[in-house]
Amino acid sequence: MNALTVALIQARMSSSRLPGKVLEPLKGVPLIVYMARRAARARLLDQVLIVTSTDASDDTLVDAVQAAGLPVFRGDLNDVLKRYADAAAACAASEIVRLTGDCPLIDPDVIDDVIRARRGAGAAYASNVAPPTFPDGLDVECFTRATLERAHAEALSAPEREHVTLWMRRDDVDVTHVNHVGLVDASALRLTVDYADDLALVRRLLERLPADGRFDLFDILRELSAEAPLRALNVHERNEGLAKSLAEDTKAPS
Repeated sequence: MNALTVALIQARMSSSRLPGKVLEPLKGVPLIVYMARRAARARLLDQVLIVTSTDASDDTLVDAVQAAGLPVFRGDLNDVLKRYADAAAACAASEIVRLTGDCPLIDPDVIDDVIRARRGAGAAYASNVAPPTFPDGLDVECFTRATLERAHAEALSAPEREHVTLWMRRDDVDVTHVNHVGLVDASALRLTVDYADDLALVRRLLERLPADGRFDLFDILRELSAEAPLRALNVHERNEGLAKSLAEDTKAPS
């Protein structure tokens, strides 16, 4: 059996901060479709799969994805780690790239770079987020199927089940890591979509970038440099969802 590298893009309609954001229109298509098509340009990916839940709230998401001709997998709503493990098994992936469905400006070249970093180091897990040097919204993680299965079997806490790679990144777990570092530190920039102002920024940028979607991080940086007020449109903390999840877990009764 040939080894398959598959990008699993997790998405759901029930986002607490901007519900339904994955279906917001971008350049005439739903945000999730725009993102998936950008990700599919990565040369080292064999497949891009949207990974959502079996909950009825995600029926409209599935309809939109399938109408665009994109494959979709449905799994557990709350146990996202299980959803990933089940999706990877269903598509027989041997190497998984994790992307979140709120990153429509994802750079296919960065996806390839993180995959190359993992393969080159022979690591179980690679990312560009530990520490981050890329904008929030260009996060990429890559790991082996065996590492995902270990996480699914051994991760116990609620945050680890919700945030797929949290267990893999623990200091006390013997998972080998490598981090892909950008040419410049652009980690202060925010290109993800969690709030209405995030979406406004992305739309403003897309008005200035090539209409065919063939642009990269440095094209984005040039536009942000040329119109500095854009950078002030959406000021939020990075990884707010993870921080909230970890805070709630510490409050839970033991």
